Amino acid sequence: MQRDPVAQLRQALAEDAFTLFCQPIGALGARITYPIAEALVRLREEETALCPPGEFLPVLEHYGLMPELDRWMVRQVLRHLASGPHPRFSVNLSAQTLADRSFPAFFADQLLASGVAADCVLFEIEESDALAAPECTARLAATIGSLGSGVIIDGLGRAEDFFESLKAPCLQYVKLCSSLTRRLISPEPLSEDLAGLLQVTSNLGIEVIAECVEDREAIAALQRRGVGFAQGCGIYQPHPMDACVEGRHAA
Repeated sequence: MQRDPVAQLRQALAEDAFTLFCQPIGALGARITYPIAEALVRLREEETALCPPGEFLPVLEHYGLMPELDRWMVRQVLRHLASGPHPRFSVNLSAQTLADRSFPAFFADQLLASGVAADCVLFEIEESDALAAPECTARLAATIGSLGSGVIIDGLGRAEDFFESLKAPCLQYVKLCSSLTRRLISPEPLSEDLAGLLQVTSNLGIEVIAECVEDREAIAALQRRGVGFAQGCGIYQPHPMDACVEGRHAA
């Protein structure tokens, strides 16, 4: 990145210099299908060079620019959905956007302008952000839920009490952190807390997504545990969003 990264990022937002990738989430049936894809952002530095998010997201966060990026992502995702057919897309929301009371109204306006149904979009909220700002999380989740959208709690299991995050309104999915995924694919009996989590989510109608799934053995183990969804390089590699089509399967 250039000497003044803030100026570069403001220019990138103004000129649509970011680009979207996505990583499909697999539904673990008899045949793996891909009903959801997580939207991922990259920055085009040169004609063929992409800057990974680890290099620019901290700068955006430090200068309070994450809501601008989150809005850009929503607009782009809705544009892709309007071109159809596509899977549902999940969009990650920053802690700054959680605290932004105007975001749900922005989302509602964008839905109306695009003609896309709200249930085509899910919003991912990090467990740590949901626990740090429960009132903001509840307010945003309830409002976007009233529009017909839904929430995913991402990274579930990093906190000591991972049941607390399940209180968020309109919660449709939880993504388990890598440590919980490893415990699920282990041949050892499930611990009481993890077995309890699977039971509680089932009772509440919340689907479980195991993250960081890397191979077919892990997929088979998750299926034996009754886990419905998985994400990771063993499911599908990230790829440009323009190549993401509903029903597409990995080779």
